[in-house]
Amino acid sequence: MFMPVPVLFLYAFLFAALGYLCGSLPFSIWITRYVKGVDVREAGSGHATTTNTIRQAGFGWGALVLLLDIAKGFIPTYLAVSRNDIPTYIIALTAACAVIGHCWPIFAQFRGGMGLACAGGCILATDLFAALIGFAILIALVLIIHHGARASVVTGLVLAPVYYLIGRGEPIIWLSAGVGLVVALRFLIDWNRQYRELWLDREKTGSKPGP
Repeated sequence: MFMPVPVLFLYAFLFAALGYLCGSLPFSIWITRYVKGVDVREAGSGHATTTNTIRQAGFGWGALVLLLDIAKGFIPTYLAVSRNDIPTYIIALTAACAVIGHCWPIFAQFRGGMGLACAGGCILATDLFAALIGFAILIALVLIIHHGARASVVTGLVLAPVYYLIGRGEPIIWLSAGVGLVVALRFLIDWNRQYRELWLDREKTGSKPGP
């Protein structure tokens, strides 16, 4: 369906803004502050993530944050995907902006999470099978590399090529390229971090888990 260029620009702006604003909802910060009266970013890993919420507020609240973070990527992407007149690049832009919002939220002084759950929601809204493959790749790399940040960087960079090789179609390829790049850039800040809080990242010396 042909769409005038000004209309395309309008759609691109509106969906990008929708994605960013949805992604900017800092559920980890709000929930942890409500439950414990603390800023989740001031303890543990220093990031507004599911795992840091679990450390500060418990598993149940962390699970809730995970679902909400997935939803804030899923909803704007699904709204874009559900419109047959929206070009693929606008779908990819919407998803990328949602993950950008999650990582650098306007509602939380641009200090947010790492983008994985939100990116997963974006991919899930577009292709369920692709989402399962992406999750499997991430888990496999974490188990092999034993380093969460490096595994996430590699996952973000390889998703689009993998989807291309297995023939998943243009929308998910471009979308995963956009969200994967954002996730990879975000996790680069933790490239040299020493993980000790997850069972698979604990040092074999038997040291106690740390932040």
